[in-house]
Amino acid sequence: MFWGVGVGPGPAGYVPLAALEALREADLIYAPRARGIETSVALQCLAGVEIDAAKLRDVEFNMDPDRSVLSEHYAQLGDQIAAELRAGRNVAYLTIGDSLTYSTYGYVLAALQARLPDLRQRTFPGITSYAAAASALSWPLGEGKERVLILPCPETAEELRRDIETHDIVVLMKIGQRLPWVLELLREMGIAQHCAFARRIGLPGEMLASGLDDLVAQDAMGYLATMLVRRASREER
Repeated sequence: MFWGVGVGPGPAGYVPLAALEALREADLIYAPRARGIETSVALQCLAGVEIDAAKLRDVEFNMDPDRSVLSEHYAQLGDQIAAELRAGRNVAYLTIGDSLTYSTYGYVLAALQARLPDLRQRTFPGITSYAAAASALSWPLGEGKERVLILPCPETAEELRRDIETHDIVVLMKIGQRLPWVLELLREMGIAQHCAFARRIGLPGEMLASGLDDLVAQDAMGYLATMLVRRASREER
């Protein structure tokens, strides 16, 4: 059996109860780790959960923009996990946030399904970073008939401006080094005070900000950042 387990965006205790039983039954647990980072964030999200360290398998995941490199990486991982499954072992794969929302798990699952057409699998959903950010900041993520767009940060301010102007709320993920011009755009549009920002929720280095007029880009840049953008002030209902 193969399980995909969404462990949430950071705070321990966000793992679905049903997924805990799968982790206990698993013979092997693959814990992805971003290249250049020593500790798997997914494992940090499981703080307090008793897991036999002998079950753990470290996976350095590669998000190279070269699709041929990316394809080869997941082909090798698919071969490795498929071999374990054919040997009769139960395998779990941890994913940050939700298992199928901008997650490496989707590539792994596709690779396994290509190799094992009769794959027995179950995917456990997880709490997304934007749901956790909205909760931490008491920031309603869509009310009434508000239109919400969830997207990785565009490459240009012009693209992002169009997205904001055609939606009530924009959830911005994968911001990275684009944060300085994103903040500049929000301030230019006069909406920074309606927006919110979260980074490393529940982990060391956590940052939460509601109202972005004074947010300093150099202080806020980093991995695991999410922005909640509201095009206009919240209406009273």
